[in-house]
Amino acid sequence: MSTETHADEPHAAGVAARLNWLRAGVLGANDGIVSVAAIVVGVAGATTSVPAILAAGSAGLIGGAISMALGEYVSVSSSRDSTHALIAKEREELATMPEAELRELAALYEAKGLSPATAQTVAEELTAHDALAAHLEVELHIDQDDVANPWTAAWASAASFTIGALLPFLTILLLPEAVRVPGTFVAVLAALALTGAVSARIGGASVPRTIARVVIGGALALAATFLVGWLLGTTGVV
Repeated sequence: MSTETHADEPHAAGVAARLNWLRAGVLGANDGIVSVAAIVVGVAGATTSVPAILAAGSAGLIGGAISMALGEYVSVSSSRDSTHALIAKEREELATMPEAELRELAALYEAKGLSPATAQTVAEELTAHDALAAHLEVELHIDQDDVANPWTAAWASAASFTIGALLPFLTILLLPEAVRVPGTFVAVLAALALTGAVSARIGGASVPRTIARVVIGGALALAATFLVGWLLGTTGVV
């Protein structure tokens, strides 16, 4: 039997998880770009004061990175706890009622389209090899060796957000006052187009459609915050 696989169809264990992490990193960077750009552009619409823009941008970058890390840590921790509880439950069932579990495994394979005899053979062979792994995969779609680490998730989320946020933050601080806002708009939209293209490639989606979605959304966010800042500045509120 040939073991040849298609190059565009990865079969190695953990590939889906790694793609999800990569996609999460791209989306985290995208969040950093949009949220911090909206803050600094909004402040720049109200005032030309570099210290004010610096303070607002720093607060947005640090607060956003911490918020992303905390949110990811809590989310992944909850998911991991649930996964470990399911693994423990399945391990206990295999220890206390192995025959019932074998029948259940065979029934699951039969439901997938195998004949009763073949399903029974497959269940027996997989049980002999690694009963827990077999049940986790078929019953719960869990890989016990591929459970996410909440600390890794938190650091990755914070890092990706920070990397994305640094682009608009440094751009608006380094550009001359005359081109500060339009230059930041251009840099941000170009960066969003790049993250949109990468995200689409990872997810197998339409690249032009994804780029259009993130660029239009980012442009609307920047325009809205700049308008609010400009109105507050021209009316003397700030």
